[in-house]
Amino acid sequence: MPKKGVEPVRREQLIRATFQTIDEIGLADATVATIARKAGLSTGIVAHYFGDKDGLLNAAMRQILRELKAAVAQYRQHAGDTPQQQLRAIIDGNFDESQTNGTAMRVWLTFWAASMHQPELARLQRANDQRLYSNLCHQFRRVLADGPARHAARGLAALIDGLWLRGSLVGGQFNADKARQIAYAYVDSLLHDNAL
Repeated sequence: MPKKGVEPVRREQLIRATFQTIDEIGLADATVATIARKAGLSTGIVAHYFGDKDGLLNAAMRQILRELKAAVAQYRQHAGDTPQQQLRAIIDGNFDESQTNGTAMRVWLTFWAASMHQPELARLQRANDQRLYSNLCHQFRRVLADGPARHAARGLAALIDGLWLRGSLVGGQFNADKARQIAYAYVDSLLHDNAL
């Protein structure tokens, strides 16, 4: 019988090993054996906790989504309550170091690509997209009518994803400050135009 408290530690080890393996060799070459070896655990432990590679990938994607949600929540908690401050906090969370470091960016790109072929990953990706859109829409609705708020939310979500994607594909260090400033300017222009 495993010791109490060991399961969460082992699950975390395997998820972190999945991130490291994807970062180093990509998803196609990442086997259960490779990931287990990286974690210093047996392949049987992977099967016990996650079933198979798809189950492990699903758990890893859930983890990176939780980290994104936590980053956004942290920025929002410390921001003021105006729509502009809350929108900037959402932007900040999406461009947090936890989401823009090299490993995170490669893992996100891998999951985005895999979600086109794996229904469960696609479902998680859609839920993440919907959460971002919903949070943005809520803040824009505090200032704009429903139609323009939806349009603004779609635009800002696309801008966040686009800036992130372009930054991840050019290689080198991601310039999160520059990405934030571009997204802030979009928000500020919409809110300024509405204030006139």
